[in-house]
Amino acid sequence: MAQTTLTKREKKDITTREQIRDNAVTFTPRCDIVETDDELLLFADVPGVDTNDVDVRYENGQLTIYGKCASRRQADNYVDFEYGIGDFYRAFAINEAIDADKMAAELKDGVLTLHLPKSEAVKPRKITVKS
Repeated sequence: MAQTTLTKREKKDITTREQIRDNAVTFTPRCDIVETDDELLLFADVPGVDTNDVDVRYENGQLTIYGKCASRRQADNYVDFEYGIGDFYRAFAINEAIDADKMAAELKDGVLTLHLPKSEAVKPRKITVKS
């Protein structure tokens, strides 16, 4: 019984119904964000998404990630299937001043890595103390 409750809770946490298309499942990818002195690094799990099917946008302090995932089910005679098929969507409000011209993204082994470099105005500076 505890496993069923946990499964339902996990499913509720990571899936939502997309408003645009009827009966389409959109997954919220799990993300890690690391901050360094020079940038924010965002790692998002988007298994099954091809490089050509990822759309990353940054506008007015909002970062959005959308990944289209093609169905892998080619036969109708599955005995059981547990892997959900659906697109990925996640949005973040970025409070840091990001240099949008230097942003970069790469996708490898189902992990999307976003490099969000900080603008010079918000980078830490060392102040020299004079005697």
